[in-house]
Amino acid sequence: MTQIITQLADISDRYDALFVDLWGCVHNGVTAYPDAVAALQAYRKRGGTVVLLTNAPRPRTDVERQIARMGVPTDAWDTIATSGDSARSAMYRGIVGTKIWFMGETHDNGFFDPIKLVHDPIKVTRVPLEEAEGIVCCGPFDPHADPDVNRPQFLYAKQKGLKLLCANPDIVVDRGESREWCAGALARLYTEMGGESLYFGKPHPPIYDLARARLTELGRDVPNSGILAIGDGVHTDIDGAMGEDIDSLFITGGLAAADTLTREQPDPDALRSYLEREQATPTFAIGFLR
Repeated sequence: MTQIITQLADISDRYDALFVDLWGCVHNGVTAYPDAVAALQAYRKRGGTVVLLTNAPRPRTDVERQIARMGVPTDAWDTIATSGDSARSAMYRGIVGTKIWFMGETHDNGFFDPIKLVHDPIKVTRVPLEEAEGIVCCGPFDPHADPDVNRPQFLYAKQKGLKLLCANPDIVVDRGESREWCAGALARLYTEMGGESLYFGKPHPPIYDLARARLTELGRDVPNSGILAIGDGVHTDIDGAMGEDIDSLFITGGLAAADTLTREQPDPDALRSYLEREQATPTFAIGFLR
């Protein structure tokens, strides 16, 4: 049964490393949460290692610059693992071909930057859909448009047998007070239409493999029992943690705030009902990371 806690420090001494979601936990897409930053800083001062584990469809260097602008200081984390780097590795190994139709916004262009994770990467060229061997999806062209606007292109792509590489399995995110569609919504639609979607962020294994590789780079060999995953996405962060057999802390004040009646803390009955409905069993829950 999920235990509601009051602060990260209540349980953090049980774990050597944290896999921490960013959006909805450490920042809201616009600015950092001071209490979350302070909790991570305190955890690191006690000797813990913080891996920021994000479904951002971009290289970790881009995410590092982005969170700095939002006010997340470098002493709140040790390293970053992004779904973008996980997906980029697969793309540069040729998983969707060499000629790519790209879906995303201008700020996603870093996805095609050179990569060090892959030895002898293939040469990838961005082409119109009619010439493509595969699709790379970092997100919608317009994050506020209904995913259904992509049906005509997806029908054509499915008929050609194109695979869609999804660089961000999230369905939606909240940017401040505004909710936006993510690449996961497009991949879900493509799959529903009969196409094949390939996922590389939470809750799928490749991003956790990358996160563990980041720990190894730091000289840390942490068993599953020593890792706590923290996030507000029940079908990304929590499902992913359950699949990897690691403990999890569910942040109820993010995407599930309305369902869990979270103000400072979740309503216990609402939380129980929500988790039963979503068939998820996080180890712990808290309103906000603090």
